[in-house]
Amino acid sequence: MTFTEGRSLLSLLLLLVLSITTLISAADYTPTDKILLNCGGSSDLTDTDNRTWIPDVKSKFLSSSGDSKTSPAATQDPSVPTVPYMSARIFRSPFTYSFPVASAGRKFVRLYFYPNSYDGLNATNSLFSLSSGPYTLLKNFSAAQTSQALNYAYIIKEFVVNVEGGTLNMTFTPESTPSNAYAFVNGIEVTSMPDIYSSTDGTLTVVGTSGGVTIDNTTALENVYRLNVGGNDISPSADTGLFRSWHDDQDYIFAASLGIPETADPNMTIQYPTGTPSYIAPADVYSTARSMGPTAQVNLNYNLTWVFSVDSGFSYLVRLHFCEVSANINKINQRVFTIYLNNQTAEPAADVAGWTGGNGIALHKDYVVIPPEGKGQQDLWLALHPNSITKPQYYDSILNGVEIFKMNSSDGNLAGTNPVPGPKTKSHTAVVAGAASGAVVLGLIVGFFAMAAYRRRKSGEYQPASDATSGWLPLSLYGNSHSAGSGKTNTTGSYASSLPSNLCRHFSFAEIKAATKNFDESRVLGVGGFGKVYRGEIDGGTTKVAIKRGNPMSEQGVHEFQTEIEMLSKLRHRHLVSLIGYCEENCEMILVYDYMAHGTMREHLYKTQNAPLSWKQRLEICIGAARGLHYLHTGAKHTIIHRDVKTTNILLDEKWVAKVSDFGLSKTGPALDHTHVSTVVKGSFGYLDPEYFRRQQLTDKSDVYSFGVVLFEALCARPALNPTLAKEQVSLAEWAPYCYKKGMLDQIVDPHLKGKITPECFKKFAETAMKCVLDQGIERPSMGDVLWNLEFALQLQESAEESGKGICSEMAMDEIKYDDDNCKGKNNDKGSDVYEGNVTDSRSSGIDMSIGGRSLASDDSDGLTPSAVFSQIMNPKGR
Repeated sequence: MTFTEGRSLLSLLLLLVLSITTLISAADYTPTDKILLNCGGSSDLTDTDNRTWIPDVKSKFLSSSGDSKTSPAATQDPSVPTVPYMSARIFRSPFTYSFPVASAGRKFVRLYFYPNSYDGLNATNSLFSLSSGPYTLLKNFSAAQTSQALNYAYIIKEFVVNVEGGTLNMTFTPESTPSNAYAFVNGIEVTSMPDIYSSTDGTLTVVGTSGGVTIDNTTALENVYRLNVGGNDISPSADTGLFRSWHDDQDYIFAASLGIPETADPNMTIQYPTGTPSYIAPADVYSTARSMGPTAQVNLNYNLTWVFSVDSGFSYLVRLHFCEVSANINKINQRVFTIYLNNQTAEPAADVAGWTGGNGIALHKDYVVIPPEGKGQQDLWLALHPNSITKPQYYDSILNGVEIFKMNSSDGNLAGTNPVPGPKTKSHTAVVAGAASGAVVLGLIVGFFAMAAYRRRKSGEYQPASDATSGWLPLSLYGNSHSAGSGKTNTTGSYASSLPSNLCRHFSFAEIKAATKNFDESRVLGVGGFGKVYRGEIDGGTTKVAIKRGNPMSEQGVHEFQTEIEMLSKLRHRHLVSLIGYCEENCEMILVYDYMAHGTMREHLYKTQNAPLSWKQRLEICIGAARGLHYLHTGAKHTIIHRDVKTTNILLDEKWVAKVSDFGLSKTGPALDHTHVSTVVKGSFGYLDPEYFRRQQLTDKSDVYSFGVVLFEALCARPALNPTLAKEQVSLAEWAPYCYKKGMLDQIVDPHLKGKITPECFKKFAETAMKCVLDQGIERPSMGDVLWNLEFALQLQESAEESGKGICSEMAMDEIKYDDDNCKGKNNDKGSDVYEGNVTDSRSSGIDMSIGGRSLASDDSDGLTPSAVFSQIMNPKGR
C-alpha cells in the first residue's frame, strides 16, 4: 500500500467515524420514565400528539389517604383539547400522588389545568398549594384567576425537580380560606430527562456581576418561556424525546420591530459539536432564526428586543440558542452583536460563526439574571444590537431560541403570586405559569424596512457595514417600573397584549375602528407630523378620547411612537396629557389619549374662529404648561427634556387646564456628572434653541428657550414664524426681543389685550419671556424660576384687578426700561446657575405673600385652579 493510498484510507475511516458519531448524537433522548396521567379519567385516551394518557381511577399512583373525587368538566371551550382537560380529580383535603420512577435524578413534571365547574363547584374557589419533596411548586394558586388574567382557556405548568429515591411524591393542599376552597388537576406528566440544565463548576455567568453560580440537582426550576425564535410552534411530539413545547416568538417581541425571520438553506445540515447532544434542542430551532435585516443604518438605530413578564423575588436561568444559518456568514467578525439582559451587558461582542467556527453549527449560552427587588410581576428584557466597535462586515444580530427558567429560592420556593386581571383582551388558548403584563411598542418603520429587504436577505445580498459608525446603548426604560411584558408563558396559544397597573391599555384595531367610526374624516381633530388625530369614544361611548393614528409615510415613526409610550406610560401629572393606551395591530401605530375638549393653545390665539382668550386665561395656560415642564425637568425619576415645546403641543381640557403633550421627541436628560446630552438636533423651526442647533448639545434650557417663544406667542397672538412678514419680523423669537429692547413691545401685543394688562404684570411677563430666549443657555432661568415669575405676574394682575387700580389703556412701555443685566442670568457666589431677577427681589422685599387676599400656597392639590395657587418653587423636587 502506497503512502497516498494509506492516507486516503485513513481519511475514509475518519470520515466514517465522524459520520457514525454524528448519527449517534443525532438520536432523540429516550426517557426511562414517561408517565401521562389523565386525572379523573377512567380509560386510556390518546391526545392530539398521538400520546396515550392512562386514567388515574384505581391507579397505583393514587395515595391511600386523602379525600378526593372525580368529575367531568361542565362545559368545553372549543379551543380546549379533550385530553386531558375534560376530566379532573378534586381534593378537599391534602392529597398525594406517588409516582414510582425507574431511576433517581431530574424529572420534567408538567401539570395541566382547565378551570371549569367540576361537581358543581365554583372555579374561583379553587385555591391550593403543591409541594414535591423540599420544593413548593405552587402556593395559593388560582387557575381561574390566572386564566382570566392571561386570557387563556387552559394552563400548563412545567417544572424540573430532582428525585433522590425511587418515588416522586406530589401533594396538593387546599388553602384554609375560603372554607370551601378545593384543589384540582386535569393531567400530570412525569418524564425523566438528561442533565442538560446544570452548571456545576460555579462559572455560570450572573449578568451584571463578576461572579458565577452553580446549578445542580438541588436546584428546582420552573420553565416560564421556551421559544423557537423566527420559526413556528414545535409540538411535544416533534421535540427531541423530552416532549417540550416550543413557541413562536412574535408575541414577545417589543412591539412591531420584528426584524426578519431567517431559514437555513435546505442543503445545510445542522451539526451539534462535541459534547452537545442533539436533544439539547430540535434541529428545527437551530435551522430558523430572527435577525434585524440587511440595512446597516436601520439596524444601528434600534434594538431587536423581547420582553418577558416574570415573578419578582427569584433568579432566572436564561438559555439562548444560536446557529448561524446564513450561507454567506461563516467566518469571524462578519456578524457581531451585543446581548443585553435587563439592560445590562451579557455579551459585549457575540459572534456566532466565530464561536462555532462556521455556519450550521448549534450553540447555546447560559446566563443568570437577578431582577431588582420588587413585588408582583416585572419585566425581563432581552435585547440585541449590532456591535460597531469591532467593525464587522454586517451590522446585524441573530437569535434562534430562548428558554427561561425560574430558579427556586433559598427555602425551596418556586411559587409566585397569581397575576392580576387587566383590561379585557382577545381570547387565547393556553399558558404555562408565569404572570402576564403586556408588550408595549417599539415601532413599525424598522419592521417595514426589514420586511422590504427580506427578499434581498434570502438571496444573500447584505448591505456592508463599512459606512455605519454610530453606536447604540441598550434600550433603557428606567428599570422595571416600565409597564411592559408578555401575556403568555410556555405553552400553545396566542398572545394577549395588555399593560398592567392601569398605566397603559392595549386596544385591538377593531376597538379603534369602532371608536372612530372607521376613521371617519369628520372626526379628524387635527393633522401633525405623526399623522391624523381623531375624536373617539370607548367603553361603550362613555369615555371620550383623542386617537392619534400614525402615518407610515411620515418622517416621524417608530422612535417617536416608542418614546411617547415610554414617557407617558410612567408619567402622571395634572399638566401632562394622559396616555390611555395604544394599538399596534395590522402594522398600525395608534395612541389613545384623554380627550382635550378645547384643543390646542394655538387654536385660541390666531387663525381661528374661537373667541380670543383673556389675558388671565393666557397666563393660567402658560403657568399650567410651565408646571408640566418643571415637573419633567425636576420632579420625574429622570430629567426629561421635551424637545418640542410649542403652542400646538399645549392642550386644553374642558376646564381650560393646560397639559403638555407630544413626547415623541423627548429625551432623557444628562446624568448628574454631565451638563448636556449630545444628540442630533430635532424640534420645530421657530422654537428651536439656537445654542442647541449650533452645538448639538441638549439641556433643559432648550425647553426654556422654546417656552419663551410660547410666551411671546401668547402675548402677541402670532405664529412663531410668519414668512409673509418683513424679513426682520419673520421670527417671533428675534422680533419680540428687538421690540422689547427698543421699548416698543406694546406695539406688537395682541390688540384684544390692549388695556387689559397691568403695567406691573406686563413688565414681569415680558422680562420672563426675554430671559427665556437669551442666546446662551446658561443665562436663561430654570423652568422653576420661569414658573415662579409667571405665577407672580398673575398675582400682580389679580391684585390690580381686585383693587380696581393699575390697569391703563396703554402698556406705558416708555416706563419699562430695558435692563440688559436684569435680563441675563447671574452666577451667585457659589457658582451655581441661579436666576437673579425681580423674583429674588420680590421674595425679600417684604411684599405681602397673600396678594389679593389669597394665600400663596403650593400646587399639591389637583383640586386647585391655577389662579388660586402660588407654587413653592423653593422645593426643587417640583410637583
